[in-house]
Amino acid sequence: MYAPAMSAVPDSKYNRNNQDWFARLKKDVHQRLIVGMDLSCVRSLNDYELRHQLRAGIEELCDTSGDLLTRDERDRLVNEVIDETLGLGPLDPLLRDPTITDILINGPKTIFVERRGRLEQVPVAFHDEQHLMEIIQRIAGRVGRRLDESSPMVDARLEDGSRVNAVIRPLALDGALVSIRRFGSRPLTAGDLVAKQSATREMIAFLSACVHCRLNVIISGGTGSGKTTFLNVLSGFIPESERIVTIEDAAELQLQQPHVGRMETRPANVEGNGEITARDLLRNALRMRPDRIIVGECRGSETFDMIQSMTTGHDGSLSTVHANDTRDAMCRLEMLIGMAGSNLPLRFVQRLISSAVDIVVHCERLSGGARKVMQISEVIGLDGDTITMQDLFVFEQTGIGPNQMAAGKFRATGNLPLCLKRFQACGLQLPPEIFTQQALEHDRPELSNNA
Repeated sequence: MYAPAMSAVPDSKYNRNNQDWFARLKKDVHQRLIVGMDLSCVRSLNDYELRHQLRAGIEELCDTSGDLLTRDERDRLVNEVIDETLGLGPLDPLLRDPTITDILINGPKTIFVERRGRLEQVPVAFHDEQHLMEIIQRIAGRVGRRLDESSPMVDARLEDGSRVNAVIRPLALDGALVSIRRFGSRPLTAGDLVAKQSATREMIAFLSACVHCRLNVIISGGTGSGKTTFLNVLSGFIPESERIVTIEDAAELQLQQPHVGRMETRPANVEGNGEITARDLLRNALRMRPDRIIVGECRGSETFDMIQSMTTGHDGSLSTVHANDTRDAMCRLEMLIGMAGSNLPLRFVQRLISSAVDIVVHCERLSGGARKVMQISEVIGLDGDTITMQDLFVFEQTGIGPNQMAAGKFRATGNLPLCLKRFQACGLQLPPEIFTQQALEHDRPELSNNA
């Protein structure tokens, strides 16, 4: 596969006093490797064989540099050139780090990551703007997306499910902006949320009963608040005997049930044709005999069809929406339905929402990076021109603890949910005292020990 015909590289070309000498060497080795590759053999090799052949070729190229590199530097160079050739270059080491949840790129030389809820800059950089663009286009191309001056924004996903958003020039003034939302190799469970003090066992038990009894649930929150993660946890309570259809802009959900139909929207092509929206997929999903419909996020006219499906035999559906709290989520749904251009009277829209949505869960990312379920509210009905709701559980922040982490407690409000009768009809019995406790302290030892 590799046939080197390279002369030795003079050590003087890579002066160690120059700060970017290693990056220059890596770029040179990568370019010479590509020139020497026999591309006709690449397609016949599997990933393991290809990496083995590339490693041998890079080692041979390194030998032409004499005593320029130490053993550790040579190993690092080999690994980074392989990442550059087969993977995503400087991003690969970050994507392999399980402690990183977000990667934020502000141009080729500035990269931040989020670890344990805190942002920090990392000593990783691209060679230049063109290098960064090549990596972004490689990501977009793998999922059939395009990125150029005529289409300077893209939503895509990596093979591990991580979500990628990129904006390039001329919209990004100082170089391409890229954000990568990472997902763990193992989906979080309800027990994980309790152990991480994101919710209490009582709250999870109530929401589990809501999903089991086919109540329609909306999860609200801001960007990075954990909406999708929590939606994934709730979907785990859906019985395996039911058929689930999911609709997303970029596939993120990791459902574990055996009968799942996954669909993803498609942007328009270069000619501006061929766009498939979430609303198109939702209308088609109604013909696919679903027991449950899960919309990754309601952000446009598809909200009208989603709310309609909840009231026409597809109860037990789940979705998320951007909002500041559970009551704002209702206003947000009203506004999104208005975007459908249906010109329906506001009171009819409110009546439709109040009859469709049963439970609203609000998530937030607090100081220190902690994600919490801040509210669980039940939709009671319509009073005049107001959708009435009652809070069942809330998180009350009391201050800032060590390491700037938000401190507070979970509390049951004392309101008994109207849906208890529905639980009884489904054969479920929840003890009423879980709704009347004065405080559900999130730092009780048994919460983490018994999770």
